[in-house]
This record gives sequence, structure tokens and C-alpha cells, in this order.
Amino acid sequence: GGGGMASPGHRDAPELPDFGLLKRLARDQLVYLLEQLPGKKDLFIEADLMSPLDRIANVSLLKQHEVDKLYRVEAKPARSSSDQLCFLVRPRIRSVKFVADIVNADKVAGRTRKYKIIFSPQKFYTCERILEEEGIYGDVTWDEWSFYLLPLDDDIISMELPEFFRDYFLEGNQCWISTVSQALQLMSSLFGPFTRTYGIGRCAKMVHEIWREIVEESEGDSLGRKPEIGQVFLMDRDVDYVTALCSQVVYEGLVDDTFRIKCGSVDFGPDVTSSDRSIKVLLNAQDKVFSEIRNEHFSSVFGFLSQKARNLQAQYDRRRGMDIKQMKNFVSQELKGLKQEHRLLSLHIGACESIMKKKTKQDFQELLKTEHALLEGFDVRESIGFIEEHINRQVSPLESLRLLCLLSITENGLAPKDYRFLRTQYLQSYGPEHLLTFHNLKRLGLLTEQVPGETLTAVESKVSKLVTDRAAGKLSDAFSSLARKSNFRAISKKLGLVGTGSGEKGHDGSRRCGMMLLFSPRSRAWLESMT
Repeated sequence: GGGGMASPGHRDAPELPDFGLLKRLARDQLVYLLEQLPGKKDLFIEADLMSPLDRIANVSLLKQHEVDKLYRVEAKPARSSSDQLCFLVRPRIRSVKFVADIVNADKVAGRTRKYKIIFSPQKFYTCERILEEEGIYGDVTWDEWSFYLLPLDDDIISMELPEFFRDYFLEGNQCWISTVSQALQLMSSLFGPFTRTYGIGRCAKMVHEIWREIVEESEGDSLGRKPEIGQVFLMDRDVDYVTALCSQVVYEGLVDDTFRIKCGSVDFGPDVTSSDRSIKVLLNAQDKVFSEIRNEHFSSVFGFLSQKARNLQAQYDRRRGMDIKQMKNFVSQELKGLKQEHRLLSLHIGACESIMKKKTKQDFQELLKTEHALLEGFDVRESIGFIEEHINRQVSPLESLRLLCLLSITENGLAPKDYRFLRTQYLQSYGPEHLLTFHNLKRLGLLTEQVPGETLTAVESKVSKLVTDRAAGKLSDAFSSLARKSNFRAISKKLGLVGTGSGEKGHDGSRRCGMMLLFSPRSRAWLESMT
């Protein structure tokens, strides 16, 4: 459930489909579901559905449909005095148990009320089983809110399923595959039919197969319509971890890195707003300042913003020579826009200053240099030294892990002595509770230890039989290091992923279009989910 980065529209590009339709559909369906429980009711909302819900329906809309009080689904349930309770939850075991605790407490107290569970985006079989086990199957009604896709921008749509990565790639739980297929079907029925679908990875294959079955069952939905989306690409995250492990160097990426973009918006704290309060800002194409700098290399953003500030000042200064009629026009037509732009400009300048402070403290230039060296495969010992220092200085537990994973993937695993040494350093620096994190990353293949000799081919083992054991050891080491080096680097070389040639401007240059520059925000969340 990730998101991509919006790109400025090309003049010859066809117009984008109206993805706002997804929001309107979700809103109408939610209203319909709330009306299924007529009269006043209290609504319990699961924490990670709050931000997406906020983008679909505001509090006043909920109030219009007789939602009285709003509560968060949490460990200690709030006491509600309403006779009707509605629960908007993800299809998780703990959420169903939360409802069961309230229902069973009411039974003990001899209280009768109506309960309705709305699962988003769908209900899983396990949810029904828990309802039965808890003895409340007959006491509640349930429904599904098919809210599969949330448009975050003109050209970014997200499933907002943060647990997908952990559930599928780490736990091997395939329950969300059907959810992705349903989302694909929704896109196809609204904006399709798709002319071509491409996929890479096991998950992509399963999603495609289930989606094809759904299409066959509902044949005729989009027949005879002109498709608004031609081609669809399905890619598993594990096809390319490297891109997401590199530091982000464009403005949008660094805003995400520093402040965390959640559900398309960001909370700028007092250090950015220059006041004592935080401001929530929607980051999308409607923010004219942001849309011009989001994909720019950070080194050029400050210059752009200060130029913009000068232009804005010049527009304000035009008032000086105006007569009353011109002034009236200026106030009614331009002033509001200028004030809005001024507000956004000062916020983005404040954000830039915060990013600069943080990155200077973290020695960002050295970090980029190390990442570049890892991608290119030179100075590996020096890079390991930098990572060790990074861990010992306790710069950031997540950043240190990111570097370790990048080292492991580009080197096809760490030599056993390096792996053990760096793991020990990490656990001593950030705490022994991270031992499980290392276990999880190993299972994912993100941070692994090389097993000596496992990369020997049949030819190599024949060669080793002809020589003495000691020489064979040396030979197999040489062979395995050759095999190791070839994997990521061979692909990277073949596809020209790490920028070289005339467009390049060094490891921090803004012209190089290598892996580090191409990745958008929301990349680090899956690494966090392992810790």
C-alpha cells in the first residue's frame, strides 16, 4: 500500500482520470452504512483509519448522519452512554476482541444496546470466527465499507495498508492479496478496462490471478467503455529494496524523512510555523509552492524559495502606485491568493531550515558519499567504518539499520565476522531489544550473513577436488566473493541504475538521476514495521 511521487504534467500527456470519484464513492457508501443504524449513535474508530476517514468525511458530515460522539478504539475502551454503538475497524483479531469486550461487559451488566461493526475495506473469515468464539455472533450486525483506495493527489492513489508489508513479506500471511485484487477491480470498473497488465514478483502474480477471476465473474461491467487507464504495472516491494533504502534528496522525500508524511499531509511543529502551535498541511498539487519544489534536489530549493519570496514582495509593492479602483480590484481579486501563497512560502522555508539543521547534525554529505560507495561497490571497508561510527554515535536507530541493510544487499550479505561485529555494536548502542529486529531482517533477506561456500557451482566444486583442502578454501572464498559481487551490481550496471556519464555531478549533485533521486516518500515505513 505505498504511493508514488507526482510529476509535473507534460503538455502532451493525456488528462488524468478524475480520481476524486473514489472519494465520492467511499463517502456515499459510508453514509449509507451509517443510515443502516437509524437514530443517534456513538462511533468508535480504529486509530489508523482516522487519517483516511478525515480525507473522506469530516466531523460535520458524520454529525449530519446522527453520529453523536466519536471515540478511538484503544486498549482501555471509553464509556459510552449511547444505546447504539457503531465500530469502524480494520479486519483484525484485536479489533473484534475490543468489540466483544464491550458487548460482553454489557451482558454482565444486563444492558441491551444495538451494535454494528463496519469492517474496512473488507471482513476476513477470522473475524467471524472470533465473533463466534467470544459468543457475540448473534448480538452484532456487521457490514463492509469497501474503501480500498484513497487519492492523495491528482496522480497518487494509496491503499493506506501499512501492515501489508509485514503481514505478507515477513509473516507470509496472504490475507491482503484479495484486498489488492478488489482494489484493482475497482480501478478497472471505474477507469478501465485496462489494455495491458504487467507484473513482477510472486505477490503480483497472485493478485493478478485473483483479479482475473473477479473480472470473469463480473463480466460486462466496463464493456464498450473507453479506457482512461491503459497499462497497469504490478511490482513486489522485494524486487527492489535498494531504491527505498537510499537517502532521499528531493524536497518531498526530505520532508517525509524529517516530519513523516501521513496520508498525504504533514504536521509542521512550532519550529517550522514560528508560533506556539502545529499546523497540518496537505501536500499535493493544490499547494502551488510545494508542487514546484517537491521533485527538486534539495540543494536548489532554498534558492527557488527566496526568489519566490522576492517575486511575492514585488507583487505586494504594486499597491503603492494604485488609485482607489485599482486597489479595490487588487483586494478583491489578488490579495487572498497572495496571502495564501505567503503563508505556504513561510511554512516551506521553515521546513527547509528544520531539514537543514537535522541533516547538518547527521553529517548528510558523508552519508550520501557512503551510500554512493556502496552502490558502486568501492571502499567497502571504509563504508563499514562509517556505519560503525554511525551506530556508536547513536545518530538514529532507524538510519543505522537502513545503512546496514543497504550494505547487506549491495554486498549480497555480510561476511560472518562483520555481521557479528556490527550486530553486537548495534545492540550495545541501541539496546538488546533489537535482537528480534535482526532476526526479522534476516528472514526477509534484508540483512543477512554470508554462509561460506554456499555460492559454489558444480564446476567450482570439481576444481576444489583437484587441489588441497587449504587451497580449496581460498578458492571457494574467491569464487563466492565473485558470485556475491555480481548480483545487485550486475543488474545495476546492466540497467544503468547508478548515474554515470555526462549528466553526473558527484554523489550529492542534483543532476545525477541515479537510484537515490528517483524514490519518493513513504519508503521507510516498512523498515520501521520490522523494529
